[in-house]
Amino acid sequence: MVMIRNLSRSLGRSAIAKTLLSPSNSGPSSSSSSAHSAIPLLAPLAGQRLRNNSAAFEPEFRDATTSTTRCLHSNASLGGGGGLPSSMRAAVFREPNKPLTFEEFHIPRPKSGELLIKTKACGVCHSDLHVMKGELPFASPCVVGHEITGEVVEHGPATDTKTIARLPIGSRVVGAFIMPCGNCSYCSKGHDDLCEDFFAYNRAKGTLYDGETRLFLRSSGEPVYMYSMGGLAEYCVVPANGLTILPESLPYIESAVLGCAVFTAYGTMANAAQVKPGDSVAVIGIGGVGSSCLQIARAFGASDIIAVDVQDEKVQKAKIFGATHAVNAAKEDAVGKIMEITGGKGVDIAVEALGRPQTFLQCVQSVKDGGKAVMVGLSQAGAVGEVDINRLVRRKIQIIGSYGGRARQDLPKLVRLAESGVFDLANAVSRRYKFEESNEAFQELNKGSIVGRAVVEIM
Repeated sequence: MVMIRNLSRSLGRSAIAKTLLSPSNSGPSSSSSSAHSAIPLLAPLAGQRLRNNSAAFEPEFRDATTSTTRCLHSNASLGGGGGLPSSMRAAVFREPNKPLTFEEFHIPRPKSGELLIKTKACGVCHSDLHVMKGELPFASPCVVGHEITGEVVEHGPATDTKTIARLPIGSRVVGAFIMPCGNCSYCSKGHDDLCEDFFAYNRAKGTLYDGETRLFLRSSGEPVYMYSMGGLAEYCVVPANGLTILPESLPYIESAVLGCAVFTAYGTMANAAQVKPGDSVAVIGIGGVGSSCLQIARAFGASDIIAVDVQDEKVQKAKIFGATHAVNAAKEDAVGKIMEITGGKGVDIAVEALGRPQTFLQCVQSVKDGGKAVMVGLSQAGAVGEVDINRLVRRKIQIIGSYGGRARQDLPKLVRLAESGVFDLANAVSRRYKFEESNEAFQELNKGSIVGRAVVEIM
């Protein structure tokens, strides 16, 4: 959750839309990866335990930290491998509706085109929560966390000189949760958000793009899978294409939201919805992603910006982040109210950020003839949304899916927006938790008591 300051103080809306906030048409950058074969996102995998328990998520999240003994060496020699600590801790998901366990790992080692990052902060996201509740099948055990900032401490062997020059040892970085391989057919066209290797290996298998994890338990050598980079850990390995420099002027903690909440919202509004000045926009679900969608809609110069949620606190705060109207769907008909605000026409663009069949339908019903309904919220596996086919056909309604931004093109833009003050990162994070309090953070997220984004400090 981040605030966007009044752009008239420094940059006109049209200037922002034409430069930093316009959808990128730039080509791909240099990268490295392995072969890529398309594998379904949620395909069951032999030899991996996939969890799908739809039971109510009511775990007693208490401190499950294991006793550890760490041998930390001087930071002066970090980067060459010899000066790295002998072990690290990470938060491990093992089975649905159970607390994360804090376990000891060998320090992960990057391969070619990858970097080892000393993690400073990691955001707390509903995508991780879906995995922890068994709603999204994923290989287990795994380390969750996919929204990180940190420091580069090692390059993988044979990493190209351009990457080393762009991301030298000691660099402050922010990581995108979609880590593009750079080589597949989509990445070669600049569509990093559709990277074949990311979905075929990471989301389907819990590995990086050679089909192997980088995480191994110190006690037994057991492999542990990675949700994105497995960022809820003291160190993580990230493909270089998923990283960009974080300037000294931006704080580690608040900037973590750039890698998922803001990154996802930007992909939705810039690439999928292609919001233009004067567009009317409705956002259904005002969490970390939804609130960022409001802010980006305002930056693009949208006219009516309607926020919809069922919690009074979120509805009340929506106007801080750019909403011109706010609707509590628990107290009034959301679609009817949107129609009232827009004179019975509906909005040009509606965004669904909750991933529920009911809100999917509300999103489609809220758009005007020829409008765009953009779905960004993940749902429980197998959930199905309904649509009026005749209206879809006759009135040219567009239904568009959007998973995130394009790391190589969009993440540097978001950093520049934050650095220039268009994004006010001082108010980006509503709660902070210590590393050992990660379970409490997810428990509060599951209750719906976190407005915007929470971040775990790992420094």
